[in-house]
Amino acid sequence: MTPVPLAEISAYNLSLFVHITAVVVGFGSTFAEALMFPVATKLSPRHLPYVHRLQLAINQYFASPALVLIIVTGIYQVIEGNYSFGDPWISATFVIAIVLGGLNGGYFVPEDRRLGPMVERDLAVAGDGEVTLSAEYQARAKREGMVGAFTGILIVVAIFLMVVKPGL
Repeated sequence: MTPVPLAEISAYNLSLFVHITAVVVGFGSTFAEALMFPVATKLSPRHLPYVHRLQLAINQYFASPALVLIIVTGIYQVIEGNYSFGDPWISATFVIAIVLGGLNGGYFVPEDRRLGPMVERDLAVAGDGEVTLSAEYQARAKREGMVGAFTGILIVVAIFLMVVKPGL
C-alpha cells in the first residue's frame, strides 16, 4: 500500500493559510468591538476609556497588519492562481480591502483617539457622582457604531466573494 501524503504544502497553500488566518485574527476581533461599548455602558460608563483603548489597540495591532497580509497574499494568489485582477469578484474584494484600510486608518483609529479623552473628561466632571455623557460624545460613539456595522457588512461581503467567486 502506497502511503498517502497528509497535505500538500505549496507556496500557494501557505499563502492561502496566511491570508485566511489574517482575516480571522485581524478582522474577527473587530466584530467583538460591537459588544464592548454596550456591555461597558451597561456595567458603568467608567469602563468606556478602556473600551476606546482596546478598540484602538485592536485596530492598530490586529486589523492594520492583517490587512497588509491580506492584500499581499491576495495579490500573490491572483497571480499564481491563474485569476485576473479584472474578475469582478477580485476587483470588488480589492476595493473593499482598500475601503477597510481607509476606514481603519482614516476614521476608527483617529476617532478612538478622540473619544477616549472625550469620555475621560466627562468622567472627570462627574467625579464620584453619576456620570452624564456629553451629547457630542454620545453622537460620535453612535456614529462609530454605525460605521462599525457597515464595516462588518463589508467584511462579510468580501468573505462571500472570496468563497463563492461569482462569475467563475
